[in-house]
Amino acid sequence: MFEIIFVIAVSLYFLQTVLFAVGASKKSSKIKEEDFPAASVIVAARNEEDKIIDCLKALDNIEYPAGKLEIILVNDNSTDRTGEIINDFISGKDRFKTIVPGGSLGKLKGKTNALAHALKIAKGEIILTTDADCAPGRDWVKSIVSYFSKDVAMVLGFTTQSGDTPFYGMQAMDFLYLQTVASGSANYNKPTSCIGNNMAYRKSAYEEVGGYENIPFSITEDMKLMMTIHALNKYKIIYPLDKDTLMVSKPLPTYKDIFWQKKRWGVGGVESKLYGYAIMASGYVAKICMLATPFLFSPAALYLTVFKIFTDYFFIKEIYRRLNLKAKLSHFIAFEIYFIIYVLLLPLIVLPNRKVKWKGREF
Repeated sequence: MFEIIFVIAVSLYFLQTVLFAVGASKKSSKIKEEDFPAASVIVAARNEEDKIIDCLKALDNIEYPAGKLEIILVNDNSTDRTGEIINDFISGKDRFKTIVPGGSLGKLKGKTNALAHALKIAKGEIILTTDADCAPGRDWVKSIVSYFSKDVAMVLGFTTQSGDTPFYGMQAMDFLYLQTVASGSANYNKPTSCIGNNMAYRKSAYEEVGGYENIPFSITEDMKLMMTIHALNKYKIIYPLDKDTLMVSKPLPTYKDIFWQKKRWGVGGVESKLYGYAIMASGYVAKICMLATPFLFSPAALYLTVFKIFTDYFFIKEIYRRLNLKAKLSHFIAFEIYFIIYVLLLPLIVLPNRKVKWKGREF
């Protein structure tokens, strides 16, 4: 009976993996540079004094048609030198501006409130968001905006993480694995998740859903906005696997930070659609079976475990190839162990208690 359950779970997992790989590889039409609309990049920063300077330098190097780009930096009531660093850096740079939220817009709080304040003053037709621990490439804005044909309301990009140790590498692989699943789903018109440090959307679509003030609060505001726009059932949301839209972020330094990040994502994921839960189910059952295999002395289970690991390896290796990144075996081994542990533990952490700590605040 155990082997039958394992076969079904791994078969479904393999089929899903193939479908996600195909979906993520789908091509989308692009517009010409002369047709690029005005764009606004928004960065909400809270207590990022040790990271934000790299982000500011990268933003300053972005190339976009003259007069069509503004960069809005939101100092989200930082208690460190973040605001001072921002003000010093942008002095004399016309396309930068900075604001400090004066209070809550409606019932908004945290990063969502900071973003909503910036969106009130943003002039761009296309809004791009990233985080203070990220470094976009020179052509990031142009590459993202090029996908905004008339029927597209949101474009999502991939994010990797810097660092060469297995601890950092497993985080990068986890990011890219989950984003490819999200990319494949979105490109089948079944969006499941996204990452707010590399996303863009039409301001008109944002206003059409009433802005963040009209969207029920979520600790994963990026996913909530995506699903609200998707519910309009009139626009495309695309998630291209494109190295030119790739963002580089800094990995989390400790397991404690990872715990709160995963819990935050897990709490946001509770609001997933039924197909989102279905995607998670086969992987969850397969990981339970993998964990049980050493105790059952079952050759069939061992073969299935090896097959599942190889499925993950070749799936991830292809993602890295497409994004012009190098996948290391030591990082993959660390990721595979990490992946099993957190996937199995996450429901036990999220379901009894939805409290989340993030950026010095409690939600």
